[in-house]
Amino acid sequence: SFKSYENTQNTSDTTLNKRTKSIYTPLELQFLEMKKQYKDAVLCVECGYKYRFFGEDAEIAAKELNIYCHQDHNFMTASIPSHRLFVHVRRLVAKGYKVGVIKQMETAALKAAGENKSSLFSRKLTALYTKSTLIGEDILFQINLVSDSNDSLDVEDVTTDVPDNYLLCICENGENLKGRKKGDIVIGIMAIQPTTGEVIFDSFQDCASRSELESRVLRLQPVEIILPSSLSDQSEKLISSITSM
Repeated sequence: SFKSYENTQNTSDTTLNKRTKSIYTPLELQFLEMKKQYKDAVLCVECGYKYRFFGEDAEIAAKELNIYCHQDHNFMTASIPSHRLFVHVRRLVAKGYKVGVIKQMETAALKAAGENKSSLFSRKLTALYTKSTLIGEDILFQINLVSDSNDSLDVEDVTTDVPDNYLLCICENGENLKGRKKGDIVIGIMAIQPTTGEVIFDSFQDCASRSELESRVLRLQPVEIILPSSLSDQSEKLISSITSM
């Protein structure tokens, strides 16, 4: 459904699913617009007192979270209760997915009292979680909610696996390097732990074997690595070897 929407040529047909020949609902159109911006993320969309997944995201959620998934209009859909949001976000992130949380920017009470009460709720992405960035107000809110409720879920189940390892960024500069041998390069790194605020940075000259870079990466054991758009063959080979392990 998402691909068929992307392939739509005429603006007059933007509300029509060319594959099924059926009309997209306003919520589906809203989801499609957000999915175009965050194609690589599993999106949790707030709808009242639950969060919904759509399309391939719903199928991923059903598989990884062991929840029910079914066809609704033009998309497969699945849902989770609002108070269980972080529990499921944590599980998806632990399995390697990037997860986006899309929240309603209006309350039902305010909307009912306003002039646009019959229109669609406005929504926007408020958080994007990965293995190194699973922190923030959502987590604290969910932990407090579970602590104050009679839910059978243990607080440790919420906080377990919240990563405290590094997010590592690597950059290179091989220009104007004196006495440079083939493969030599200057490398800069910055590693942060978002959960603690710890920052480590370093700049060093490395040889073709990238032994200096390897020692730093292995010592830091980052859960995520951010790389530049272009990377030397030697560095790319080393990073690929480390991450594959």
